[in-house]
Amino acid sequence: MTISLLHRAAALDVPNGRSSHTTPTPRGGGAPITVGLILVGLLIRSPAAIAFAVAVAAFGAIGFIDDLTGLPVSRRLVLQCEGCAAAAILLVSPFGLPPVALAAASAVIAIWIAGFVNAFNFMDGVNGISGAHALLGGVAYACLGAWRPDTFLVAGGGAVAIGALAFLPWNAGRAKVFLGDVGSYGLGAALAVLAACAVIAGIPAEAALGPLALYLADTAWTLQRRIRSGESFLEAHRTHTYQQLCDLGWSHQRVTFMTGACTVLLCLLGAASLTGRPGLRAAADIAAVGVLAAYLRSPVLLGRTAPRLERA
Repeated sequence: MTISLLHRAAALDVPNGRSSHTTPTPRGGGAPITVGLILVGLLIRSPAAIAFAVAVAAFGAIGFIDDLTGLPVSRRLVLQCEGCAAAAILLVSPFGLPPVALAAASAVIAIWIAGFVNAFNFMDGVNGISGAHALLGGVAYACLGAWRPDTFLVAGGGAVAIGALAFLPWNAGRAKVFLGDVGSYGLGAALAVLAACAVIAGIPAEAALGPLALYLADTAWTLQRRIRSGESFLEAHRTHTYQQLCDLGWSHQRVTFMTGACTVLLCLLGAASLTGRPGLRAAADIAAVGVLAAYLRSPVLLGRTAPRLERA
């Protein structure tokens, strides 16, 4: 139904210089997922769930408007800041912190939500990649919630996983629809709030950030590289690690599988922090850094070996 409505609204993603697709494709397929996540948050009604619903609703609305009509970058940033601030205040206000501590905690969480939402949006560039990572992240947070235990993490993580799983058949192969900003913003906000709730609940940072680490590393590495080379980081580009792998000839499905496998490994390494064994935790942290470094370096390494393989 959503795909049909998007066609009628002419909400099409027309290929350009940074695109990884070649034919106009409807964007905005993440709208049903966003609506479902909002309903989950409202049904649970805990403070964390309300903050979850507000964050998803705010970012989903921004993304939906951008998918249909487009939004200037400045206006988009203002709206994002407003949505982040509201969600962050709702998340920390039940703890009864002093005003200064409340403001500081709200600012940190708001910056985190805005940063990860935009990172998730930047990484949504090949078929299946963000749906797969949302599925893995949702399962990971549901499992962490069961370990803690924390019923909101179980329900919120499960909802994200189910929404992503429902979307993947329409996008993972030959894409009939894209998440669009409404989907990438909504899922990004949901995962960011789940990660914040996990840390607040006392889950170690490695376990809480494991499902998101690859997206954060790719975005941060690409951003610093562009800044150091004097490029405008606000301009569209296709220099993320996963995009470079596509430029080497990898299919969308191969890139999605490889990044998903790395994320599974990072989740397992992050889970070592739950054991309470400092030595194992330190070794797992070092291994996780090595996995991320290998992923970020992979286009260069594969680019060097490709000519030799072709000659052979």
